[in-house]
Amino acid sequence: MQNTTVYISELNHAIASRRRASLAALEELVAIDSGSYDPAGVDRVGDTLEAHWQAIGFSTERLPLPGFGDRRIFRKTLGGHGRVLILGHLDTVWPAGTVADWPYREEEGLAHGPGVGDMKGGLVMACEAVRALLETGFDGVGEIRHILVPDEELGSAASRAWIEAEAGAADIVLVLEPARANGAVVVGRGAVGAIIMRATGISAHTVNLAEGASALRALADMVAPLESLTDLGRGNIVNVGMLKGGDARQVVPPSAEMHIDLRARTGEAVERLLSRVMDILRTPQGPRVTIEIGGGITRPAFPRSASAALYASAARAADALGIDYPAVESGGGSDGSFAAALGRPTLDGLGPVCFDSCSRRERIVIDSLFDRATILAALIADLPNLQLSTSTGARPWV
Repeated sequence: MQNTTVYISELNHAIASRRRASLAALEELVAIDSGSYDPAGVDRVGDTLEAHWQAIGFSTERLPLPGFGDRRIFRKTLGGHGRVLILGHLDTVWPAGTVADWPYREEEGLAHGPGVGDMKGGLVMACEAVRALLETGFDGVGEIRHILVPDEELGSAASRAWIEAEAGAADIVLVLEPARANGAVVVGRGAVGAIIMRATGISAHTVNLAEGASALRALADMVAPLESLTDLGRGNIVNVGMLKGGDARQVVPPSAEMHIDLRARTGEAVERLLSRVMDILRTPQGPRVTIEIGGGITRPAFPRSASAALYASAARAADALGIDYPAVESGGGSDGSFAAALGRPTLDGLGPVCFDSCSRRERIVIDSLFDRATILAALIADLPNLQLSTSTGARPWV
């Protein structure tokens, strides 16, 4: 690769010249409701992207995932060496009908709309970055593969093994989650766990209180002990995000459900935290209340060492563009966590600069779409020059 200011400027010009087309593509994607529980919408996003990637010479494949939208694989073989995996997701947190009362709009240099940052902006960037590489004659890697996950916002439980198999065969993994509001990319992540606990008791009218056994009380009594495990100084968090149950005001609740989120900075720390959580959840509730516990560690820790070489490369490209490019370690997980935990060189947060992700205030800096796409393209082009700590030369794509 010509990893020079001149080449990066050439990439930037190619990407910026398609500003109008890129924003039209972004609007097209944002206008599609594609919440995780809306497989038809997720597939519409996948179909739309498939057409864009086919237009630049990529082959495409759909892998059905019952209950969700299809997984997608877009791939192209080039003449060099090394395997690039671009990792993204098709789903958003927004249910069907959201676009109708919150449509895409551009205002004062910002683009607004459901999923505009997480991660439809990043999906547009990836195609434009690769398009620019091909238009400038780049042929320096062996293969570029882009995979798209339909259930990421639900934790990618059904896709995890597939993601790990794909990432395990890649030399570098580039993740399209949005950059932070200050422009920071994600160079490390903590571990994340999710637990759902269900209790079954015995219903009774409140005038016959002794005949009942409250499932809700059994779970409610655990909330304070669970949340007392939070230690912000150590980076340990336990949050009971949902507690629900019961049928009516005057009836002893026969069933209840509790959803627990837990986070820690390292894999070892989250395992210790999980053990303490389970000790509380398994507290005997008496013979008349039964409990069922599901879940566990959903995102492994993403060690900062996995991102070091890629961040250095991206920072050089950002410097050539005159862009501030800070790094951050995040308490939230992403599909990039699976790749990094395998030891694959991984850099996350490569999408556009985003504010208030997953809220009704979600918006991105429009200009960042083009500068960050240039950095993404430069990262791919720099693969032959990187001194990576691991190699997957003997491992095939799946």
